[in-house]
Amino acid sequence: MRFWVGAYAPDTGSAEGIGILQAGERDALGAGGPLGMVATAAEVPGSPSWVAAHPSNDDILYAAVEFDGTVQAFRRSSETRLSPLGRPVEAGGAVCHVAVSPDASFLIASCWGDGRVVRMALDAQGRPSRPVVSAEADDPYGASSEQGSVSTGARVSGAVVPDLAAAARALREAAGEEYAHLIPAYDDVPLTDAESEEAAAGARVSRAHQAVFLANGLVATTDMGFDLVRFWSANEGGLILVQEVALPKGSGPRHGLWHPSGHLYVVTELSCEVFVLAPDRAGRWHVVSGQPLLGTLPTDTAAELSMSRDGTTLYAGVRGSDTVGVLSVRGHGEEVQLLALAETGTHWPRHHLVVDDTLLVAGQLAHEIVSLSLDTRTGVPGRVRHRTPSPSPTRLLPMR
Repeated sequence: MRFWVGAYAPDTGSAEGIGILQAGERDALGAGGPLGMVATAAEVPGSPSWVAAHPSNDDILYAAVEFDGTVQAFRRSSETRLSPLGRPVEAGGAVCHVAVSPDASFLIASCWGDGRVVRMALDAQGRPSRPVVSAEADDPYGASSEQGSVSTGARVSGAVVPDLAAAARALREAAGEEYAHLIPAYDDVPLTDAESEEAAAGARVSRAHQAVFLANGLVATTDMGFDLVRFWSANEGGLILVQEVALPKGSGPRHGLWHPSGHLYVVTELSCEVFVLAPDRAGRWHVVSGQPLLGTLPTDTAAELSMSRDGTTLYAGVRGSDTVGVLSVRGHGEEVQLLALAETGTHWPRHHLVVDDTLLVAGQLAHEIVSLSLDTRTGVPGRVRHRTPSPSPTRLLPMR
């Protein structure tokens, strides 16, 4: 199997752009064989930290070019090369995620630098254009609110990390001098004079991080800075806000995962928890349960959330202690239970992916990608089986 690899380029990392990983033999169905980087498919100096596929055209790829603040479409021009498809489209400060609608009519870019959630139309060739910035988020806790003033019924960790800049500084200290410069700092994002005054006063800042398309036509987005999961409907004019759900203050919702049971699972970067959200009979969303990733360190930050093919097991990556939480989906999906916290065998697991009986992990600060076998009975990862050098990897996406 082959995979597209998003990465940090020389501005904050060491990659040239979007890479190609091969796992096992070229025509193998699984990814359990030896690993190797095949080529750099496209030179993207602005850091293509996230890549997403067109839902129906296997030759089209989209990249969130994080430190250019743009979204760039690419078309495959050969087996190992990508060529730009149209011009880059401005999204916002530190765009870190892009998600494409199932009907390929638009995409959504999320920007942690300025909190923007941006809808971009896609034409018949797949080129993005006409960016529309969605409604700004408001802090549900407010400048003077006390921790816990918004009750979710699932506060399980007690962690409070309201200052993202301070959290970033702690992460750089944990990474050490050799790797600290590779960690994007919340306090490195350019601010206006007014924002600088707010930051000096300890104000919380909106940090959009991801969009997920739900089965009922809604779109869920995470705001890590304001501890929000926001639900939207979409039309040609943009995104229409339907509802907001506040997670515990300082939890930092990062990425969500839509489950076939109809639940939305959300991993929180700062408090290292997995929350379960579900709609009631009236269609209003609520937090129904939560599970801490027990055994994590105070400076740990959760990264990615993925699941097994049958949907019975979730995997939550944790940077710092460099582990992955293995969680069992219980009941009808309304509860998750931590089974194990396993070593990933690499440093700073920024992203991971389950492929049948194999867990692929992008070790961002180790500059490598590793594979671990999954126990067929428990789903718990074993030791690293294969590894390959890969500069600053941040995203793994299967080729189709």
